[in-house]
Amino acid sequence: QVQFVESGGGLVQPGGSLRLSCVTSGFSFSSYPMSWYRQAPGKERELVATIISGGGVTSSADSVKGRFTISRDNAKNTVYLQMNSLKPEDTAVYYCNRARPFTYNYWGQGTQVTVSS
Repeated sequence: QVQFVESGGGLVQPGGSLRLSCVTSGFSFSSYPMSWYRQAPGKERELVATIISGGGVTSSADSVKGRFTISRDNAKNTVYLQMNSLKPEDTAVYYCNRARPFTYNYWGQGTQVTVSS
């Protein structure tokens, strides 16, 4: 069965950095593009960044461009999100999933990121 296990979140001051990890299982990870999404309190889930199946080609939301970097390790079935220069508005629960249009209806527990002084 499909599983997404996100980790690496926490409380960080504005301007700080975090590296999120998402270990996946239950599907052919290396065959699919992957994305990170986030959901802030009272808001809909939004797309943060995407990476193609083989890595190397990525895209990101305008709000995080130049600050967040998505990467993957197909040997470990893991996708990462390096987040630098964090801002209070980055506070959210972060999730990984297959990129659209392959996104599963199932979501992992996510990892909480809180940016506050």
